Amino acid sequence: MSSPGPPPTAVQIREANAHLAALHERVAELERRLAAAERTVRGQAESLIRKDAEMRQAVLGLREGKDREIAALEERLQSSEANTQKLLSVIQEKDSVIGQLRHRSRLLTKICRSRPVLDNLLAYMAEGERFSPLLGDPGGDASSPNRSPLPETNCLPELDPDARDFSLGGEDDADSEKMLFGTTV
Repeated sequence: MSSPGPPPTAVQIREANAHLAALHERVAELERRLAAAERTVRGQAESLIRKDAEMRQAVLGLREGKDREIAALEERLQSSEANTQKLLSVIQEKDSVIGQLRHRSRLLTKICRSRPVLDNLLAYMAEGERFSPLLGDPGGDASSPNRSPLPETNCLPELDPDARDFSLGGEDDADSEKMLFGTTV
């Protein structure tokens, strides 16, 4: 074995102690900085976790709000579609009524155009009725010679229940069962 060297001098021991003290000081400083850095990192991590949770909550709130808004819009759309169907039904009914009113208008126009003919016919019938008392004796019996051979019919023809209605325009009306009004003489 080799012999130990000369013992260190007091200056060397002081320098070594000062070096060790500085080294310990440096380690303590680094440990403090490390602890501070760990606290900062831990604080930032906790902050990020909180912010992430807040963001998730905000996104969830937005999603729920969006879903509620979509549901409300779908409900409004269905309501609008139902109203549209109702309005289309009303329009169809009104169109049907308009068609009926147009038909009635055409009939009334034809009647108004035929009015002079009807007025003349009624005048001739009234004139004919004025002469009917001269043909027979209203107070006599049926065997009286002055009695008219024609029976009184009040100018109404005998109606055959199967006969078709008379049309002034000479047209067969396909809608004869939809008789709107009638006249009596």
